[in-house]
Amino acid sequence: MATPPLVRPAVLDGPDALGVSALLADYHSQTESEKSAHGLAEAGDLPQRYSAEVRDPAAALAHGEILVAEQEGELVGMVVLHRTGDDVEIKRLWVAAAHRRSGVGGALMADVVTRSAAKGAAGLRLSVWDWRVAAVELYRTQGFVDAPSWESRERLVCLRRPCPAGSARDDRSA
Repeated sequence: MATPPLVRPAVLDGPDALGVSALLADYHSQTESEKSAHGLAEAGDLPQRYSAEVRDPAAALAHGEILVAEQEGELVGMVVLHRTGDDVEIKRLWVAAAHRRSGVGGALMADVVTRSAAKGAAGLRLSVWDWRVAAVELYRTQGFVDAPSWESRERLVCLRRPCPAGSARDDRSA
């Protein structure tokens, strides 16, 4: 049995750069393939904005906080967090295929909830493609509910959940 994953901030100017790049490449390749299959994108190379993230995640994602899940010395998952008003938006939540259904996604999500509440966030929000039914169901079990859309792209489901009551500080500057 594998050890539980360690969730921590990514060190993009050091040992995590290549692992985060690989996770982002997998995430974007899978997403673009699915978008193509659903008629929302042309098959081919990654769009420039996504290939820039893969080439240099530190620069492309500098405005967010990147967390990684490490298991037995290997990066097996990641998530990017952005402060959006009183909420934290979850982006690029990804677990390597070989590590799915092993608790990595749950560990990432639990850390996101704790970290966001400690920084004074009122809630968490995310968007997910409607064809990712298993992901939508997983988010719903985590307390996310449908929210008014903030997305201009069709077929994205917007979800939100409050941070745990009583765990957020009054200091919203974090």
